Amino acid sequence: MDRRKVILDCDPGHDDAVNIMLAGRSPKLEVLGITVVAGNQTLEKTALNALKVVEHLGLDLKVYKGCPQPMVREKQTSAEIHGESGLDGPVFAPLRGKIEDKHAVSYLVETLMASDGDITLVPTGPLTNIAMAMRMEPQIIPKIKEIVLMGGCYQLGNVTPAAEFNIYVDPEAAHVVFSSGVPLVMVGLDVTRKVQCYPSVVERMRSIGTKAAHLFADMMEFFNKTQKEVFGWEGGPLHDPVTCAYLIDPSVLTVKEMYSEIDHFGGQSYGRTNCDYFGQSDKEPNSKVAIDIDVEKFWDIIEEGIRNYS
Repeated sequence: MDRRKVILDCDPGHDDAVNIMLAGRSPKLEVLGITVVAGNQTLEKTALNALKVVEHLGLDLKVYKGCPQPMVREKQTSAEIHGESGLDGPVFAPLRGKIEDKHAVSYLVETLMASDGDITLVPTGPLTNIAMAMRMEPQIIPKIKEIVLMGGCYQLGNVTPAAEFNIYVDPEAAHVVFSSGVPLVMVGLDVTRKVQCYPSVVERMRSIGTKAAHLFADMMEFFNKTQKEVFGWEGGPLHDPVTCAYLIDPSVLTVKEMYSEIDHFGGQSYGRTNCDYFGQSDKEPNSKVAIDIDVEKFWDIIEEGIRNYS
């Protein structure tokens, strides 16, 4: 069976970390590398978090540090959700390796240009690295097989009434990506809010008993605490792993083709993903937007991903 080649672009972040875990040992995915962007915390912290997760899980993956701030606006973080380190909760051993010297944008450009057009990008943070790579070398655009991203919503945002965090942090970068012509799957809050990691789910995964299982549970206990404090939920939505769950088993999501564009002009709807659900614009669809998720199947995929670690 051919494994789908992916590059994870992330800002760990508890749910990003679970996505690394899910993809890292999947028999259906071949992770070529991990690029990191500022988002949930500063770039220095998110890059170290990615390396901590990789080493803790024993994954042979390189981590590349990318853009420390958005293309235009001032940087934002989400410390109220992810803590001071960006990955509060679990305790990691001291790092043995180091982050690669090559910049993430250079890695993306060089890897895509050398490819056969068979690499899927999986961004689960702000889209700064991807957009900067497209601007640096536009020839990579036709070389990208697909972009499957966590971000946006066609309904209600989570940092403003209109906008989701990853898009809101860098709307200009999102505009570059959404208008690039690359095949795009948008996994937004409309579906990710449905996969709340209730305490029963945490205990289900912890009972597997492996190192990966305990890491998942330790991360989710902190994540659930802050999600309850901020949003009042008993279980935090596990946003980012829906991307790789979809790549592992596309039937987990129901998607609808739509024309989507980013409000990057400022004002009350700055950062909104305007998704033409009813086709009112008469514009050709440029994205597949997730509109529903099989929650039971999603948690089965997560469990299988954890069980891939002995």
